[in-house]
Amino acid sequence: MKQFRASQLLHELPTQFFASLVQKVNKVIAQGHDVINLGQGNPDQPTPFHIVQALQKAAAQPVHHKYPPFRGQPSLKEAVAIFYEREYGVKLNPETQVAILFGGKAGLVELPLCFTEPGDTILVPDPGYPDYWSGAALAKVHMEMMPLLAENFFLPDYSSITAETANLAKLMFLNYPNNPTGAVATKDFFEKTVSFANKHDILVVHDFAYGAIGFDGKKPVSFLEAEGAKDTGIEIYTLSKTYNMAGWRIAFAVGNESVIEAINLLQDHVYVSVFGAVQEAACTALLSSQTCVDELNACYESRRHALISACHDIGWQVTAPKGSFFAWLPVPDGYTSSEFADLLLEKAHVAVAPGIGFGEFGEGYIRVGLLHTEDRLIEAVRRIEQLEIFKKY
Repeated sequence: MKQFRASQLLHELPTQFFASLVQKVNKVIAQGHDVINLGQGNPDQPTPFHIVQALQKAAAQPVHHKYPPFRGQPSLKEAVAIFYEREYGVKLNPETQVAILFGGKAGLVELPLCFTEPGDTILVPDPGYPDYWSGAALAKVHMEMMPLLAENFFLPDYSSITAETANLAKLMFLNYPNNPTGAVATKDFFEKTVSFANKHDILVVHDFAYGAIGFDGKKPVSFLEAEGAKDTGIEIYTLSKTYNMAGWRIAFAVGNESVIEAINLLQDHVYVSVFGAVQEAACTALLSSQTCVDELNACYESRRHALISACHDIGWQVTAPKGSFFAWLPVPDGYTSSEFADLLLEKAHVAVAPGIGFGEFGEGYIRVGLLHTEDRLIEAVRRIEQLEIFKKY
């Protein structure tokens, strides 16, 4: 069959690091081994039934068999505004400060296309969500990495960014609770972010994918809670994690009106909005009882405790995450993150994500997902114990 050459743009897209991880895992599974896969970020629980029922009912309505409004159902935008005021005390104009997205990833990748020119500079956390790199590649912009270090609680240190770089930067990605480190941000940090961004005229894009998942009785802080944040940037919130709706592909961006308009304009040329029945089900998720969210958060916290306690029991000195459904665990001396991940897969049949896959400053760590039962998480640690790498004290 004739082969057509793809565009140079596609050739310049970053390699999907985790595609190779999936191949490695599948190879070991094909050999007949029981692999405990802790390397994924895919919620393992079903969507709450009342949300599924709302979709089923809405899908039968002929009005949803037609094209939905290009910029989303007004009812969903109003639900978003109600949700943000109820959860974070943030008031939003549903018409001008809310954009409906095809999942959070779509919005994150679209933003550099909307607000940069080829050759511009953007600030990106390292380690960070690899799809930030995808948006940068599509927009042909230069990434300046902001190291997230343990000694700074995995928050970027704005004082370490040179004035030249800060003045060149057009856009900055942030993500708290953080993937992959599990760190959380404070309102004070977000206020410093607003000040820094205003000083250098930088658009802040806060990826709030894990906004519902916080531990030890502390609710994650929204960037928009900081004074002036709505003028400085936007926040992207997905229903994927909060309501186990990852496969539904529904999210939203909220904040600065000019940014929301730009997102809507780009999407006018690419999509005809999300299936109306999915939007109606999203309204149900946002506006009905949040008991299911509380129960899910408690589930992840219980799993976190099981994992961290088991690690401590075998002598693995790890720190518990403060948010998200990931744990960021240090690699023992003598291994790179990839070497340690390969060892765990081959010898213990436990799959983890090597930190280098999230950036240069991810080296020295592995990411573990809290997406199995407590028993399976404990079993994974017991398998690792059999490798006799760690020593009990």
